[in-house]
Amino acid sequence: MSRIVGYVPGAYDLFHVGHLNILRQARQHCDHLIAGVVADDVLEVTKGRRPVVPLAERMEILRHISFVDEVVAEVQPDKVETWRGVRFDVIFKGDDWRGTPKGDALERDFAAVGVEVVYFPYTVHTSSTALRQALALLEGGDVVAAPRSG
Repeated sequence: MSRIVGYVPGAYDLFHVGHLNILRQARQHCDHLIAGVVADDVLEVTKGRRPVVPLAERMEILRHISFVDEVVAEVQPDKVETWRGVRFDVIFKGDDWRGTPKGDALERDFAAVGVEVVYFPYTVHTSSTALRQALALLEGGDVVAAPRSG
């Protein structure tokens, strides 16, 4: 029987229970789980903002999650390029990606290299965006809505 390597990419900024949920679920579907932590500059390009928690600290948090076997920095936005360096059999995403243009492209790109895309339920009641908005309200700042995409 071959070992199944899983990969869970994410910003993991303002770590919350939704992050923990996807890591826990992913670990149940693979033998070796790699968490890909999106680098600060990549987040700035892809989401239009820098993270609150720096990359090194986000990676350190994930290294101490028992479900995670390995942590890597995701230094480019192209997930297939990341796959070429990391090599995994399955990639896990929140189901808020399913049926979206980004999710469809992810499925197409990974089908071409034999990687399965598995979606897990998105934790609706919490997200880093929601936490940022709550903090802005507490600080009396303006809330800027950010688009939802993993």
